[in-house]
Amino acid sequence: MEVRKAVIPAAGWGTRFLPVTRAYPKELLPLINKPLIQYAVEEAINSGIKEIIIVIAEGKYSIPDYFKPAPELRALLRARGENKLADTLERLDNQNDIKYVTQPERLGLGNAVLMAQKAVGDEPFAVILPDDVVDAREPVIAQMLKIFKTYGTSVVGVECIDTEEIHRYGVIRPETVSPRVHKVLALVEKPAPEVAPSHLGIVGRYILTPQIFPAIEATQPGSGGEIQLTDAAALLLQSQPIYALEFAGQRFDTGNPQGWLEAQIAMGLKHPEFGDSLREKLRRMI
Repeated sequence: MEVRKAVIPAAGWGTRFLPVTRAYPKELLPLINKPLIQYAVEEAINSGIKEIIIVIAEGKYSIPDYFKPAPELRALLRARGENKLADTLERLDNQNDIKYVTQPERLGLGNAVLMAQKAVGDEPFAVILPDDVVDAREPVIAQMLKIFKTYGTSVVGVECIDTEEIHRYGVIRPETVSPRVHKVLALVEKPAPEVAPSHLGIVGRYILTPQIFPAIEATQPGSGGEIQLTDAAALLLQSQPIYALEFAGQRFDTGNPQGWLEAQIAMGLKHPEFGDSLREKLRRMI
């Protein structure tokens, strides 16, 4: 079955970026000259996704405002001869169909995904967390869709996590079926390092069957009263298999200041316009 829709949760508090996120959505923080959430939207589009559902919270209406077409601004830029920038805005204005749903209470990632149930319907869908920006030749969701087409069931994106960070992730117990592809035998949310079933943590990319929705509804709140998507996936695993892909690409956790800065530097150094100049200036600083 074709995966036509992607859910992008963007309703969190953004506490790791306080105080700026008191008044400014974390998802709109710039990475080079684009907000974090635009990287998620572009990954979906470049993976063949036709419809995008962004889950927002009260007070985050600047996210839909960002994606609204701006024909007057484009016309002004063209009148000034700034056609390259106008072309960039035109591509943004012509993004795929984007819908918005609201998460009334911030009850965790699982609950945010559940809010998109009506918009998703009875079909498989992708989930992309905008915190996790991946610099990859082939979009991560496109890589995962190949696994979905092979096995016809849910797929999670994973990577090897350092021991000291493992307690921050959902972790799988893997059974390797081919290079970088694993059948998931168990999922554990935020385990202590000494009891983690592996070092393969789920990092912000999912292809899910619609059966995840009743699993979320049956999931009890965990720490902080939040409903974890990993816990719901563990319930889903009782009735259908789940596979994991160690995707190709460099991931940046831009949901925290250090990861955001690392992404700025790494992707800035690769930028065709100012990468060389930035590299020289960094040499002088260091």
